[in-house]
Formats: sequence, C-alpha cells, structure tokens
Amino acid sequence: MNPKIIVQGIQFDEKSSYQKGSKLAPPLIREALYCGSLNLYAENGHSIEDSEIKDKGDFNISTYFDIEAITKKHLDLTPKILTLGGDHSITFPIIKAFHKKYPKLDILHIDAHSDLYDSYEGDIYSHASPFARIMENSLVTRLVQVGIRTLNPHQEIQAKKYNVEIHQMKDLDISNLPKFKNPLYISLDLDAFDPAFAPGVSHHEPGGLTSRQVISLIQNIDSEVVGADIVEYNPNRDFQNMTAFLAAKMMKELIGSML
Repeated sequence: MNPKIIVQGIQFDEKSSYQKGSKLAPPLIREALYCGSLNLYAENGHSIEDSEIKDKGDFNISTYFDIEAITKKHLDLTPKILTLGGDHSITFPIIKAFHKKYPKLDILHIDAHSDLYDSYEGDIYSHASPFARIMENSLVTRLVQVGIRTLNPHQEIQAKKYNVEIHQMKDLDISNLPKFKNPLYISLDLDAFDPAFAPGVSHHEPGGLTSRQVISLIQNIDSEVVGADIVEYNPNRDFQNMTAFLAAKMMKELIGSML
C-alpha cells in the first residue's frame, strides 16, 4: 500500500548567499523530533507515528535539478510530501514536480524575505529567487506571502508583475489572511520567525513572527494541504538546538494539517 505522506530530506545549500550550512539540517531536525523530549502528536491530535507516513530519508544533492526528479518519484507513490531542506532554492524544483500532479496549486509562503529577485549575485536559481522562477513559469495559481519585512523596490516591482499577495510584517493581521480554494503548498522559511525564536538561521531579521503565530496560521487553514517544506535552518548558527526543536514542532504541525 502506498503511503499517504512521504517525508524527504534535501541536503542542499549551494544556492545560499552569505552563509552556508542548511544542508546539515534534515537529520538534525529528525534528531530533535525523536530525541525523547517531545511526543509525536500535533496539537490537532494527529500523531506523526503513523503507518501511512513514510520517511524516505535524506538525499545529498549534487545537481540542483535532481531535486525535481526525486520529488516526482515520490509523488508517483503518494499525493503529499513534506520536505526538510536545505536552502530555499529547493522550492522551485519541488514545485516543478508538484505542478505536474497539481496543475492548479496555491502557495502560502511564510518568510522574512519575498525571494522574488529576478537574479541574485548572478544566479537565477539563488535561494533569493525561487518564487520569481515559480511565477514566471506559471507553476502556481496563487502566491500569498506572510511575514515579509525586507521588501525592496525591485522585489516590489516583481510582486506587482506576478500578482503576488504580500502581507508584510508591519501590517500583519493573522486573523484576516485570505482563504485558499485550490490544493495548497506551504513553504516555511525559518527566518520568518523572530530571531528570538529561531537563532539558527543565516539571515537574522528582527521583528518577526512568534512560534504561536505561525502555528495558529497553519491550524486555521481550511483547504487541503498537499505539500510543504521547512527550509533555511542553519545548525552552525543555532543556540542550544532551539531552532532544531522549533523545526521539529513545525514538522509535526504541518504533517498534522496534511493528515
């Protein structure tokens, strides 16, 4: 019997700017999850210790576009995938694979950065550019971004060009976010959180979301969540594994919402 959800770890950070280290994250998130400090239940009562959830382990990526092939292979076995990254560049090839299965797909992108650069440091596949690639290729129907607090003129132009709905942190009302009609993919960059909650990221952006705000956001989604990723955890920057445990908590909540 095929699983209901597959978990895949994508160990890739070659598209990172400033600091690398996020390729180390997937096994450390699992280590936090299964260390005995936590139980395996999401707050909605679903346990991730479920025979219908299959963890396919970690993939050490040598070629960027191998990510799409790995994801497609797993989507042939299951309707839903949770990915542990990795830098945020991995979302573009993952969504390319999802588009083949879900031609009408919405994305909820939770992040400090809109990642809409046409190119960053000369790389069109930078971790600062995945959503520009996704939108220019018409891979999703709708892109909603939450928690943004670094919007610059270039990315504002890009957002208007691609009709991206941005809920900046300075104006954010979690209770008044839009509803989704299509199957939903959630992309969670851990620097969406204020650094007080997630010190283990490469780009500290003060003034961010609390862990409870993000959990509430996930819990109040009423459309079908078919995929998600957790990206940009950099263990080299962490303090007492705080961010690893936060990522493990988010992993439980995202799988809970997918179940």
